[in-house]
Amino acid sequence: MLALALAATPAAALDLQEAVALAQRNDPWLQASAWREEAMSAQAVAAGALPDPTVEMGFANLPTDTFDFDQEAMTQFKVGVAQSFPRGDTRALSQRRLDVLAEQFPHQREERRARLAVDVTVTWLEAYRARRSISLIEQDRELFEQLVDVAQSSYASAMGRTRQQDLVRAQLEVTRLEDRLAVLHQRLETAQARLREWLWPSGDPGGWTAAGSVSTGPELPVLQLRHPELFAEGEALAPRRLAPLLDQHPVIQGLDSRIEAGSVEVQLARQKYRPQWKVNASYGYREGNPHDGPDRPDFFSIGVGFDLPLFTSNLQDREVQSAIAGTEALRTDRTLALRALLAGFEAEYARLQRLDQRRALYQTRLLREMEAQAEASLSAYTSDDGDFAEVVRSRIAELNARIEALDIDTERLQTIARLNYFFAGSDPVAQGETS
Repeated sequence: MLALALAATPAAALDLQEAVALAQRNDPWLQASAWREEAMSAQAVAAGALPDPTVEMGFANLPTDTFDFDQEAMTQFKVGVAQSFPRGDTRALSQRRLDVLAEQFPHQREERRARLAVDVTVTWLEAYRARRSISLIEQDRELFEQLVDVAQSSYASAMGRTRQQDLVRAQLEVTRLEDRLAVLHQRLETAQARLREWLWPSGDPGGWTAAGSVSTGPELPVLQLRHPELFAEGEALAPRRLAPLLDQHPVIQGLDSRIEAGSVEVQLARQKYRPQWKVNASYGYREGNPHDGPDRPDFFSIGVGFDLPLFTSNLQDREVQSAIAGTEALRTDRTLALRALLAGFEAEYARLQRLDQRRALYQTRLLREMEAQAEASLSAYTSDDGDFAEVVRSRIAELNARIEALDIDTERLQTIARLNYFFAGSDPVAQGETS
């Protein structure tokens, strides 16, 4: 219903939580993963079944001179059935291997949802940052246009202190603001297009043309930082504290399923050293002959067969070696994935710390100081005690500071979203809200 509402309005306001939920609900990859899991589960059931028996029918010992069925005593119509049995525990292990491989798909879907949450959050915040920056520049553009008018009046009257270069500088800044607005509109439209990629239902391609832009909400969202106890002041983020949490990450859990399946595959390869048995039984019908006697007893045969794995050096031994090497390679992949998660977390954590420092600096001092400087330079100019160029510079600096503060806020929330990705699959002890 939410997707239909989005398609029906030219610019639907969508908060971050709704955008993430909608993207996760409409992602066709998740449905494809569910189908793959179902397919592999069905294969597991099939792998545990016995192979179909074989039935043979035919005539045996027909005389080549007449091909009469009742001429010779050994001529018979034979019906046989044979059943083969896979080696050792091959059936159970094959089923177990596929069942374990199927367990990786829920972990893959969980990782996909976590990745979607990050991608949508980052894109949503990019759109918000562009829209909010446009709003800030639009507000200051009116002020700069007023400064241009004041400079023109002062210059035309020849009574003020405004010089021609001041007038040109003021007009130049207005033009540069127009350019910045064009760049920001481009960024906004790009972010909106990327958002639409995630938000529209996969079965509704017409929604792309029917819908307009997707608008972000008016305020920055509040993101919860998972496992805030790890970020408590004064506590070191040692790898040994992070490892148990990162071990629960869906990427690691999926690799664990593949490693377990690899261990089962090693056991499966070792079954090749065991013989494969085959049981067969047949019944031969013989027709009587009036000359030799009307009754001839039928024949019944039963037997077993098996192969002998004698030449194992280039077959069974190599298959076991291959299975062991494949499993060890997966363990190496797990180590690499865990290291990548740990390094990624440390990088994002360092980024968050610096962003928090800058955010505090902007909120407590820098923004107020920039505003005071702009007001002081304007007051000095209106009192014929200041320079017009300084008024323009201070106003530009104040605008840049406000946009930079906005950048810090959005980058900080994006960093929190990326940090939360590393704890996908783990249950936080407590939830801390950050804004």
